Amino acid sequence: MRRRRLRMALTGLVLTSAALTTLPAATPAPPAPTTARPAATDWSTAVVDSTMARYTPSSIGGWSYPVGLYLYGQYLTYRRTHDARYLTYIKSYVDRFVKGDGSIDQSFNSLDSMQAGRLLVILHHETGQDRYRKAAQKIRDRLNTYPRTADGGFWHADTSSRAHQLWADGAYMVNPFLVEYGKEFGDSAYTDDEAARQLYVYGSHLQVANGLLKHAFDESKSVSWADPQTGLAPEHWCRAVGWYSMALVSVLDAIPANQPRRPQLLTIFRKLAAGLEKYQDPVTGRWFQVMDKGSRSDNWTETSCSSMFTYALSRGVQQGYLDPHYAAVAHRGYQGVLAKLSVGSDGRTSLADISIGTNVGDYAYYIARDRATNDFHGLGAFLIMNEQLRGD
Repeated sequence: MRRRRLRMALTGLVLTSAALTTLPAATPAPPAPTTARPAATDWSTAVVDSTMARYTPSSIGGWSYPVGLYLYGQYLTYRRTHDARYLTYIKSYVDRFVKGDGSIDQSFNSLDSMQAGRLLVILHHETGQDRYRKAAQKIRDRLNTYPRTADGGFWHADTSSRAHQLWADGAYMVNPFLVEYGKEFGDSAYTDDEAARQLYVYGSHLQVANGLLKHAFDESKSVSWADPQTGLAPEHWCRAVGWYSMALVSVLDAIPANQPRRPQLLTIFRKLAAGLEKYQDPVTGRWFQVMDKGSRSDNWTETSCSSMFTYALSRGVQQGYLDPHYAAVAHRGYQGVLAKLSVGSDGRTSLADISIGTNVGDYAYYIARDRATNDFHGLGAFLIMNEQLRGD
């Protein structure tokens, strides 16, 4: 009955997304001059409504992990508000790529391409339409032949330029999808074990003594950025660590209490949390683009990773994974991210200082990345964080 009502609601609202304002395909214009933020605003709905006003489901972009991340955050907002426009918008986006027979024109030869697969699981859950299961199964089946490191870690992509490489980013691109797919389609015996294994393998390579993770690891130790002894990238790029932290929470929330790797994942998480507390900027509550070099004058605090860490710490305390004192660390992070919100004279909300998509590089490379406003990496991370910490 619930699914039928939702299907009716979706059918009745098919015209909603078409009525949204369409901007050119290029990056939206900068926000108008800001006014003071009013108190007690629902910042999740403000961000979602503003983004839906800027883009239709057709103009928001192609099949990609930044759009997938943002729309997952929009789905969390839908679950709380039950505003059917939000789910209709997600469905309209996904239906650009999934045909009626469940086919989807994606090769899934990179972990990045798999992240938006979470939306397939969501839409199957909400509508019961089998085409979303078929599309999601293509990702699941691709993992059967997807290349791995010697100890079983998924390569970042099935290309020569990414061969033998584990990027912390990739931990989030596939593992939350896996555990959600397993729950929805009765495949948890495989998916829970695989996701826990992946996080352990990634963590065992990338986490170092200060608790933080290096951006990436090259098993062959041959790529230009890899340390010839360890295979590790040179820096702690904040969003890479943020991706991993959110993936840890998603998988810990999903796997059973007696899952054999659970104690190992909790050890990694607690060590990471200590590092996050140590490297949090005491002035702003946010975290720096290169996490352990906040004292350098050209470093800057980045909004998407600050949202990710805030979410992971808060959820970790709520679920009993972390010591309760980390709630205060999360609170400082939350206030720091809220300070990056503004409302323009047009009434639309904007979020500033978000790093654009980033490769593996050195300190100068990370610091020189563009600091965008309303980039989907930041909007999606913000919504996930805000739905966890609203009212904090």
